[in-house]
Amino acid sequence: MYTRGRVRSSRETSYGPWLVALGAALWGTESAWRIPLNDVFAPDVIVWWEHVLLVALALPFILPRLGELRRVSNRAIAWLVFSGIAGSAVGTVFFTLALKHGNPTVVNVVLNIQPVLSTTAACLLFGDKLGRGFFPWAALAVAAGAVISIADLGDLTGVDAGTGYALICALFWGMSTVAARGVMVEMSLPLASGLRLVVGLISMTIIIGARGLISSGDLWTAAAAAAPAKTIGALVGLATLSGGIPLVIYFAGLARTRASTAGYFEMMQTLAGATITWVFFHHALERHQVYAGIVLIVAVAMVQRAQSRT
Repeated sequence: MYTRGRVRSSRETSYGPWLVALGAALWGTESAWRIPLNDVFAPDVIVWWEHVLLVALALPFILPRLGELRRVSNRAIAWLVFSGIAGSAVGTVFFTLALKHGNPTVVNVVLNIQPVLSTTAACLLFGDKLGRGFFPWAALAVAAGAVISIADLGDLTGVDAGTGYALICALFWGMSTVAARGVMVEMSLPLASGLRLVVGLISMTIIIGARGLISSGDLWTAAAAAAPAKTIGALVGLATLSGGIPLVIYFAGLARTRASTAGYFEMMQTLAGATITWVFFHHALERHQVYAGIVLIVAVAMVQRAQSRT
């Protein structure tokens, strides 16, 4: 039977949160692929292609382990389905929409509410206890993440439809973090991460079908046909370097991390995203962003330390 005690197990380790941070940081590189692809495909189609490639890569790891499902509770299966739909599919669609229709700076600021949502859900659903020093360091991590996202501290204009998409994305990703933790206590890493992708692909196929985007002209547009090598390269980079590899690292960390802690280490995605913007889109990091990055690393380290004492 699935119990709260199993979530707070001996599998939690001091390095688990840093694996979550590494996976999230690699996820932060996805803007390098996703922003150019927004000029080629509809946001839903980008996410669908991403899942097609990821599932193709994951099948050799999934199929030999399907027998594990006989020993998995229905509750863990429910967490898996929710995590795949909310995080792998719907949340990613809204993130892509936010980048397409919003100010990337404001989008990143809004996404920093995600840890607050995942912490609240973890406390309510899994009974996670918060350490005495959790709140001040968590607040500092959120503030530092917001500062990293702002190139000009005197200008926060440009709030638009992307802000709303980012809010929805933060909600789905925050809940997905908690749901994924519920999966990892009962499944092996390859099966859990692989099946999440399968659920995501099924969800995305339903979504693009409902929106009438399954035609050949939508799945492979004229813009894609005009530059096939560039388009395929971007899709492969998105699915592997910024998708599959980070997902495996993230799940490995999540299996050893409390759900209430993991959300704050996921904020490393903000730091990576700012760096990618600097390298690929020639927006240099301002001095305050560099300082905020250092503060963020210290703050999440202290969050982990506070939780390790609980």
